Amino acid sequence: MSAAGPTGGLAGWVVDVVDSLGGPGIGLLVALENLFPPIPSEIVLPLAGFAAYRGSLTVVEAILWATAGSVVGALALYAIGAAVGTERLAWLAQRIPLMKADDVHRADAWFDRRGVWAVLFGRLIPGVRSLISIPAGVARMPLVTFTLFTTIGSLVWNCALILAGYALGSQWPRVENYVGPLGTVVVVVLVAVVALFVLRRFLGWRAARAGRTTRPEQI
Repeated sequence: MSAAGPTGGLAGWVVDVVDSLGGPGIGLLVALENLFPPIPSEIVLPLAGFAAYRGSLTVVEAILWATAGSVVGALALYAIGAAVGTERLAWLAQRIPLMKADDVHRADAWFDRRGVWAVLFGRLIPGVRSLISIPAGVARMPLVTFTLFTTIGSLVWNCALILAGYALGSQWPRVENYVGPLGTVVVVVLVAVVALFVLRRFLGWRAARAGRTTRPEQI
């Protein structure tokens, strides 16, 4: 089945790569999407489904290549996190205002307890799905475990968007209309959480400073 695809911009470039390289092109684009957020999976994956709709490859091939690319990109970010390590991150945190080395160690301990689910569900959340690989590497999650749950989470995400792109055919941009707002909500929530953390830490720092200032007067 043939249908005209986009011819300009990022979407046109994605179509050109898939037309030239086929399945490996999808894998390459998805791997790059993990490393470079300006290449969003919300465009790449529905277009992979659209390529299957046009007959450039099968849906199964598109899903398998996309999942392989997801795992490769995630492993690259895992390696970066593992190279940084907990101690280097704690050393850096100790030198950042309103941060403490204990914050890193607590996060590391949390990841040891619940990291498997963080990786699995993190792969399903826009804006988080790529970044979750870095703390997994920092915490040195067992590589086999990380790869397994990354593959499962990526497979679910890739299936959803590729099948949606296939089902919608030339109307594939409608997929982004639904996924895009979800990504915006996630970013807003993350910003709110970070802002709350900074505010609580700042208020604690002010209270501790006030205590140090008033203590000599009470003696």
